[in-house]
Amino acid sequence: MTILPYALGICLIAVTISMLLCLIRLIIGPSIVDRLLALDTLFLNAICLIIILGIYWVTSLFEGALLVAMLGFVSTAALARYFTSGHVID
Repeated sequence: MTILPYALGICLIAVTISMLLCLIRLIIGPSIVDRLLALDTLFLNAICLIIILGIYWVTSLFEGALLVAMLGFVSTAALARYFTSGHVID
């Protein structure tokens, strides 16, 4: 008997709860900085969820996690630039 499926189930529940809390902060955040940080954390949680599901289903979903990570970084950097200076590209 292996403990891996149980540990992955607990991880899935924890990441899902974390995503729900980030979504709440994204919707009702008091400032734009809180919303931006919640979006960045939501991207990080999505990456974790993809990797955990890839391990659970014994498939290779790691390319999808890498794609989400790149898009999350670019979108967070672009939104931070937009909120600080008012435009993305000089």
